[in-house]
Amino acid sequence: AWYVPCLASLETLQELCRKENLRCKSIGITNRNLKSYEVEYLCDYKVEEGKAYYLVKWKGWPESSNTWEPRKHLNCPLLVQNFLRDKNEYLSRVREGKALKVRNHVKALKPEIADYIVKKAKQRIALQRWKEELNRKKNHKAMILVENTVDLEGPPLDFYYINEYKPAPGINVLNGITTGCECADCPAEKCCPKEAGFILAYNKRKKLKIQPGLPIYECNSYCRCGPDCPNRIVQKGTPYSLCIFRTNNGRGWGVKTLQKIKTNSFVMEYVGEVITSEEAERRGQLYDNQGNTYLFDLDYDSDEFTVDAARYGNVSHFVNHSCDPNLQVFNVFIDNLDLRLPRIALFSTRTIKAGEELTFDYQMKGSIDLTSDSAEGLSPSKKRIRTVCKCGAVCCRGYLN
Repeated sequence: AWYVPCLASLETLQELCRKENLRCKSIGITNRNLKSYEVEYLCDYKVEEGKAYYLVKWKGWPESSNTWEPRKHLNCPLLVQNFLRDKNEYLSRVREGKALKVRNHVKALKPEIADYIVKKAKQRIALQRWKEELNRKKNHKAMILVENTVDLEGPPLDFYYINEYKPAPGINVLNGITTGCECADCPAEKCCPKEAGFILAYNKRKKLKIQPGLPIYECNSYCRCGPDCPNRIVQKGTPYSLCIFRTNNGRGWGVKTLQKIKTNSFVMEYVGEVITSEEAERRGQLYDNQGNTYLFDLDYDSDEFTVDAARYGNVSHFVNHSCDPNLQVFNVFIDNLDLRLPRIALFSTRTIKAGEELTFDYQMKGSIDLTSDSAEGLSPSKKRIRTVCKCGAVCCRGYLN
């Protein structure tokens, strides 16, 4: 049998069922709740005969089923609060950001105000669903939040969250490992880094102690040591709760930390599709025409492969550039010792406060051909067109390439 994935949301399917008076147990529509009503969001406001009414969008029902309900019948204070905040936000923006005292005796909203409120409500729902999707797919314990208080932009339409490299056909990102260390308590004399000819990358507090440019060799799946080994850091995923947020200075999406991050701490891994340099060149020309790209050359030992995070990636997909960054790139080897295919990890260069945006320098070694979705129009150093940098740092170079 052939199966085609349904692209409609659960709520859309529920609306169709109720519109056609159909029951479908698999999507939660039964005889018991076929005619049930729950407020999804508020669309409009009016006053008639001294009574306040809200136009209600009912969850799981088509918009044609929206009804005007008196305020006293609504038991949804948070949705009313969202409605009033969105209304005031729109009016403030119309007055060019000046504080605006909203009159309480308005009898009806202008259509453009109601339209904005509905768009904000739909955006809020879409971003909440995206947040839930990201947290279902991630493989680490820390949370991922999503926030947009700047514009009406919703989730990216063609982005798929992954936790590790997605190799193109013919590329093997899991080879070269057949044995591991026999340490009962890492690091011992023949621990993985020493076997590779390097020192252990972490100190006793599990913080980075090596200089940029040196590789990190972590213990692998064949090693005798357990999950609490001090040489297993990057492979555990980000330990910090992060927020994908909309920037207010034209850089699109960005990422900020919700927790304090100490100096030399592992923050996140950069993942995406692993493709050949030839394919990267082809895609790069297409991305140049679009004004952005996500190509990251794996050039630790050679220049045969590139990571493309345009469609497949994790939170790092949204990290912005800065000429004065708080993250540094390091090459990591765990279950693959092929020097052409290192994993890319981002470590903090200083203490980062909770609420501070995370950034790294797209021109730093190991990241020659990388830009972010959040920086529309940004270019890697290999691109021909020079792009103005918007990082705002005191030491800003002026251009990204």
